[in-house]
Amino acid sequence: MANIDVQGYLRRLGTVDPGKPTIEGLFALHRAHVERVAYTSLQVHLGQRTTPDPYESAARIVAGEAGYCYHLNGAFGTLLETLGYDVTWHRGRVWSPPPRGRGLGPIQDEPNHLVLLVEAENTLYYCDAGLGDGMHEPLLLVPGEVTQGTYTYKLERTRFDNGLSGWSFTHDPKADSFTGMVFEERIASLPDFLARHEWMETDPESGFVKNLDVYRRDATGVDHLRGCVLTRSDGNTTTRREITDSDEWFDALADVFGLRLPGIGEAAQERLWKRVWGQHTAWAAAQR
Repeated sequence: MANIDVQGYLRRLGTVDPGKPTIEGLFALHRAHVERVAYTSLQVHLGQRTTPDPYESAARIVAGEAGYCYHLNGAFGTLLETLGYDVTWHRGRVWSPPPRGRGLGPIQDEPNHLVLLVEAENTLYYCDAGLGDGMHEPLLLVPGEVTQGTYTYKLERTRFDNGLSGWSFTHDPKADSFTGMVFEERIASLPDFLARHEWMETDPESGFVKNLDVYRRDATGVDHLRGCVLTRSDGNTTTRREITDSDEWFDALADVFGLRLPGIGEAAQERLWKRVWGQHTAWAAAQR
């Protein structure tokens, strides 16, 4: 059986082994993960091919890389299991109404999100280190609203057209990235996500292929880099800055998001900047 470098992973999170599984420990690990391991499609734009295998993802995180939900939640769930928590995977679907998204379609047709349910001290929590500008801390898996800082989220029970029961997460509209996410109570496993991961990483219609996004969540708000626009939002105010210089752009990746691109040479960085700047100028022209 594969293993992960637990101590290396905890160093990446800036923390130490919390000891036996507790609610306090779970919350601390969740906060550390979303603060220090960015949600990003960067690997797609570097031309890297990955898998959603959680052990591969954990190794990439230890090495200073990041990823999107399949990578982040898969690795985080495996870390939690190794630390003694009971963890299950679930198929989810992040959605927004058109034109931003495709609406709320059947999960089985587009399982574009991996959800973690984690038990600590006989209490079940919804954990998500791979939701971009989503929650900072786990949510108790009960219907109701939860406020974290200036953001308020809602969890509700739901039932899908195929008869399966599940849950609906409603994002705070101030976040302005997606409307909500639904997930099945039925336990999932790695094969449930392979086909969709392939599509998300390679298809020209995939949002991860079309746009380079990087998110980092902390206790007071969200940092977001889309292309060459760097945004900071605290839920009440938002500041935006266009980055037009490649050195400044790579500095933002490193200083704001903790992504120092280990092992990526100068030529690859030049190709990445050319691609991102091209996407940005095309987007800017379309706004005129």
